Amino acid sequence: MTETGPDTGVLREIVEGVYAWEQPDGTWWVNNAGAVAGDEGVLVVDTCATATRTRRFLDALDVATGGAPIRWALNTHQHGDHTYGNSLLPESTVLIGQTSMREALARDPLFEHLPPVWTPQPEWGDVTRRLPGVTLDRALTLHTGGRRVDLLHPGYTAHTSGDVVAWLPGERVLFTGDLIFHGLTPLAFMGSLEGSLRSLEWVASFEPEHVVPGHGPLLGASELDKVLSAHERYYRFVLDAAGDAVREGLSPLEAARALDLGEFSSWADAERIVLNLHRAQADLLGEPMDLLGALQDTVTWNGGPMATTL
Repeated sequence: MTETGPDTGVLREIVEGVYAWEQPDGTWWVNNAGAVAGDEGVLVVDTCATATRTRRFLDALDVATGGAPIRWALNTHQHGDHTYGNSLLPESTVLIGQTSMREALARDPLFEHLPPVWTPQPEWGDVTRRLPGVTLDRALTLHTGGRRVDLLHPGYTAHTSGDVVAWLPGERVLFTGDLIFHGLTPLAFMGSLEGSLRSLEWVASFEPEHVVPGHGPLLGASELDKVLSAHERYYRFVLDAAGDAVREGLSPLEAARALDLGEFSSWADAERIVLNLHRAQADLLGEPMDLLGALQDTVTWNGGPMATTL
């Protein structure tokens, strides 16, 4: 059985001075993060959901870099597993995010009022809401010593409206945020299924040699095509099911109950089918999505709250 607690995170050096913080098993609220070290300081890519998990990441990074200052930090999108630890970064750290990501984190309802749909109920610890002080629209390039890091938005809504990847062209390392879920069910309920599908080709276009997904094990170039193909099949599966449901007058919960998940049934967090259908059907109908209603439908489909390992 995979160990999943806060003590299981591992800092992996991908290439010299470029690190991934990999947290098993990558399920609800358990993300990956990372860092890029150079002569002018460290860039952190995402924090973690809780104070405990974020401190373990930052302590490990401090040891690995010999105490190098964290000059910048990037949030790849607004979700709490990648942002709630922001306030534990040094005050001097320049926090960066996409414009709409900053706006979404500012009004994130889950930070103070998390509905009881996860169990155990996550405890964030001694963190406060901290927003990026620098925002980008489509692109921003950082330089630390001789190392270049491109921060890039795809130009459309995908996992969220404010997704940003961190791309190191010299080292061919790509931090994807939640554009990639490796080995578990993707989630697009705060974004777009069509955009998530479209983003797969964009991710492939970098031709990376090393990939740090938002959740799940790290990837090499030889594995990426297979993972992207699986994502594509899943997104098309959801879009087809949503289209059928709209034509038949089924609710997202009714549609989810009628589905055979097939190859996707073995993926962790399979209950996300309900959330993804809520998003796809809302987009097809041109209606806003009821976030709390979608979460409650997910609990109903799941037969109880979603498990957490925080």
